[in-house]
Amino acid sequence: MPTRYYLSLPDPQRARGDDPELAFHAQGAEGLAAELQEALRSDALFQRWREAQEDPDAVDPTLGETDPDATVSGRQHDLKIDLVATTSVPGSVLKQRMRLLAGNGWTLADVTAA
Repeated sequence: MPTRYYLSLPDPQRARGDDPELAFHAQGAEGLAAELQEALRSDALFQRWREAQEDPDAVDPTLGETDPDATVSGRQHDLKIDLVATTSVPGSVLKQRMRLLAGNGWTLADVTAA
């Protein structure tokens, strides 16, 4: 069953993960939404992160779960960006992907059934 996650990037310029190869590259709401959507639909981001780990085979494979039907929309409000992700991936997977993409520069505002 899909879940809707309401995410906020209070300072989008600082919403970047520690590894530039994995972090957000887009600047605007639509671009950030597209990058998160791709990270939920595909395991490419997970695989790049996994290969960078000391022991890739020890990484929990459930963190690579994807949802080909995931959707993400983004809206700019003054300086902050709000994202709404609708997906069937578990919250732990969504949070792990957001940490890779945005580091600590994001908050989870709400969660509802989709």
